[in-house]
Amino acid sequence: MNKFLVLILLASVYFGALGCTEVTNKNKFHDYEGVRRRTRQIDVLRLEELSKAAADAAEPTTVEKEISLSLEECRAMTLENNLDIKAQLIEPSISAKRISEQEAKFESAFSASGSFARTDTPTSTALDGSRVDYQRTDYGVNLPLRTGGTVTFDLAQSRTKTDNVFSTLNPSHSSDFSISLSQPLLRNAGNRVNTHSIRLAGYQSQMVDAQTKLEIIRTVASADRWYWRLYAARRELEVRQQQYELAQTQLEQARRFVEAGERSQIEVIRAEAGVAERLEGIIMSENELRDRERELKKLLNKPGLTMRTPTVLVPVSEADPVHYDLDYDSLLEHALANRMELLEMELQIASDASTLAYLENQMLPLVTLDYTYNINGLGKSRGDAFDVLVDKDFEDHRVGLQMLVPLGNGAARSRKLQAFYQRQQRLVSFQNRKDMIELEVLNAADQLEANWQRILASQQNAILTGRQYEAEKRQFELGLGTSTDVLNAQTALANAQSAEISALAEYQIALVDIAYATGTLLGAAKVDWEPSVP
Repeated sequence: MNKFLVLILLASVYFGALGCTEVTNKNKFHDYEGVRRRTRQIDVLRLEELSKAAADAAEPTTVEKEISLSLEECRAMTLENNLDIKAQLIEPSISAKRISEQEAKFESAFSASGSFARTDTPTSTALDGSRVDYQRTDYGVNLPLRTGGTVTFDLAQSRTKTDNVFSTLNPSHSSDFSISLSQPLLRNAGNRVNTHSIRLAGYQSQMVDAQTKLEIIRTVASADRWYWRLYAARRELEVRQQQYELAQTQLEQARRFVEAGERSQIEVIRAEAGVAERLEGIIMSENELRDRERELKKLLNKPGLTMRTPTVLVPVSEADPVHYDLDYDSLLEHALANRMELLEMELQIASDASTLAYLENQMLPLVTLDYTYNINGLGKSRGDAFDVLVDKDFEDHRVGLQMLVPLGNGAARSRKLQAFYQRQQRLVSFQNRKDMIELEVLNAADQLEANWQRILASQQNAILTGRQYEAEKRQFELGLGTSTDVLNAQTALANAQSAEISALAEYQIALVDIAYATGTLLGAAKVDWEPSVP
């Protein structure tokens, strides 16, 4: 016996040491080397070490210098490669597994147990045995029911050996088979109550689907907006380059007039200042163009077309504005039918209703009906005991009823009221969300009309400023004007052309915005998506 205790003690120490080692290793995993330096030390940025001279030493990589990109290609690349969409498409697969997790609570379970006991107790009479050896095995299957009850099938076998000389069967074998049912009658009773968690998981899965659709619409709409912003930036750069060329032409003409003695030297100085000013405008436009290219490249996420690649994106889809006389009522109906935010809130309200019904059930008393049917078998051997069991000569029936009535029931009542208040709050928020959507749609429709009027006004302004520039140039050639007058007219013309480009791009963006406000995508092509399984 002492040796047995020593072995148990040594085993406890050994496994305890393994547990300590495991905890220590876990701590080392979080406290990896170098974290202290990274958190306590602030490094210095040395720009000379990060200059292009160091980068030029690396092997050059072959990249495309320029890519022509249509709006349709932009949308296709976004749908195929965008990381936000890829991440969101996994979420429906996760929510589907949450439904499977809740449905699994009705899966059957197999149970098995075994035991051995040896007792040696003093007795006061020879009728009782002092030493008993007892062995028992038990196998069972538990079947949870959607009604809230549980059905259990159990088969138990035992062997008993005693030193009692009066024992008729020694050793004796017994076999018992039982079927038991436990069914709640009030609280936790019924299919709807017990499938509440599955229903919530289903609502949550549908909400995730709505969120996924919304994310796809948001990302594609964002790609459309950045496409037209890139279009505007490239057209703006063309205007600034044209303005620079006109300023160069003005400088050459001023120099010819000065060399011919028809103008003073101040005209050359004025023209040179104009050239320098327009060169600054080109630099700023190029920087704006690169910023918008990077934004679009990030959304496209095409392999080989990262934000660091110098590849130039050239939009080839032209802005072709068409005026629409929209019916605001029809537009609002379309938005209310398609906005995923409303659908998500409707699903939340349905989830609240299910929760409220479940909590109302939890306020009821707990009344449980138990029934057990048992068949007994006994014999000199296990086979004999099983034969008696099959003959069903010895049967038991037990029926029981349990009741638990909470006094006061304050906690359950409070939980129900919380769910009721939350549902009322959600209903108010739902109406507020509808009003917000109506506001967004109306604002988007008005913005679309305003941008159309901007196009008409900017086109007219560009025509007039073009005529003004031509007139100022003729005045200068006739000696009736100065280089400053011509340069000012050039600036006005460039600003008018920029305003026209901006109005065209903003009108296209307004079309994207009004489609987004109605929960749809602009264009003729539809988008069907499927969850992504990693």
